Amino acid sequence: MLRKFIYECRRVLRVARKPGRAEYLDISKITGLGILLIGLVGFLIMMISYAVGGMAGVV
Repeated sequence: MLRKFIYECRRVLRVARKPGRAEYLDISKITGLGILLIGLVGFLIMMISYAVGGMAGVV
């Protein structure tokens, strides 16, 4: 069990490589857009809940 785990770890480390500058920038852009999108969705849900709560007289 432990030997297999060590073998798999060594195999992954052998294949893994450091990303280049262009790849790193692409990953950063995609991650940033994802964070902004999640924040926008949360903001819209909050605004809708305030609007619905405000109309019902509950703040």
